[in-house]
Amino acid sequence: MRIDRLLCYLRFVKTRSQAHQLVDEGHIRCNWNRIERDSYAVSVGDILVLPIGNGVRIIEILSIPERRGPPALAQSCYRVLDPQG
Repeated sequence: MRIDRLLCYLRFVKTRSQAHQLVDEGHIRCNWNRIERDSYAVSVGDILVLPIGNGVRIIEILSIPERRGPPALAQSCYRVLDPQG
């Protein structure tokens, strides 16, 4: 699945254009490599580094959602690797 669509489905951004902006600014990494295009394909098992608010989140993709669903469904598709108290 495209990274811009995945970020929208997982509810890290509200729109794909916001995801596109994050990619263009070079703020997203997949498996520790900077993503340079919003059509980058992400799959199960990939590790993403995402800027969230004033911090950074590291997540592992557990499953690929089929649509932008409720928050509980979105959260079940990834695992946070850097829990912040």
